[in-house]
Formats: sequence, structure tokens, C-alpha cells
Amino acid sequence: MTQDTRPADAQEAPTVTDTTRRGALAGIGIAGLAATLTACGGSGGGSAAGDASSGGPGAPGGASGSAQSGGGSALASTADIPVDGGRVFSSARVVVTQPAAGQFKAFSAVCTHAQCLVDQVANGTIDCPCHGSQFSIKDGSVVAGPAPSPLPGKAISVADGKITLA
Repeated sequence: MTQDTRPADAQEAPTVTDTTRRGALAGIGIAGLAATLTACGGSGGGSAAGDASSGGPGAPGGASGSAQSGGGSALASTADIPVDGGRVFSSARVVVTQPAAGQFKAFSAVCTHAQCLVDQVANGTIDCPCHGSQFSIKDGSVVAGPAPSPLPGKAISVADGKITLA
């Protein structure tokens, strides 16, 4: 058994120093929790790299700076999407393709196998880096598994040389 060496009157009521110390420790704990929740509650998913290019020699790369999801925000210029290719917009979680000149299609950039983001459009397919799934640039259908289903289509509008999410 341990013995407390404080005087009897100190054991009955906490001192101002004890209360302040407890309050400070509680405040630090709450501040740490708030910081953790703030860090975990940022924008979901997506790649820190922004937009992935269509890959291949001479393909435009890097972020367009205007990709946003929804609300009629311009994703890209029609000139940014190569014929028989496409471009992945990671921040908007969409991939836009041009299977034939002047024909633009858009699909979810989230692979239907393990929900990874596709990362490139090359050789007529939209490619997922996680397990090798490939999807057609024409209709989003599965060309190579393990993806169990096609990429869902996304509504876009093309006007005045700009592609926007509808």
C-alpha cells in the first residue's frame, strides 16, 4: 500500500495549480483531436498530382488548372483531348476521350474493380494502375479485367471549344 505524504487538507480539495494543470492537459488533448479531425476531413480521394495526361509521346501533360467537378466548370479545351485518346482529370474524377474526331465521351475515372483512379489513356484504352484493368475509350466497357463492370458514363457538354461537366 502506498502512502500519500501531502497534508490532509490538500487531499480534500484540489488546489488552483492542480485544476489549471488538468485544464491545460484537457485543452491540449482537445486541440490535438481537432487537428487530427481537420487533417482527416480534407477533400476526399483524388490524386495529389492533379490531372494525369493521356500518356505517349507528344501528349499534353500536367494539370489544366481549371478542372473541377460539376457546376458547368470547364474541364478542358477540345484541343486538349487527342483523337483516339483521352485525358484523365483526377481532381474531377472523370476521364474524357475522343474516340473519333469531334466525338467526345466522358466516364468516371474510378475503376470498378478496387475503386482506384485510372491514370492514363493509351492505345485505345483507359488504364488502371492498381491491377491492370483496361476500359474502352469508346464506351467504357471492360477490355481487360479484373474489373467486373464498365466505367459509368458522365454527362458532358461541348460548346465553343470547351468541354464541361453537365
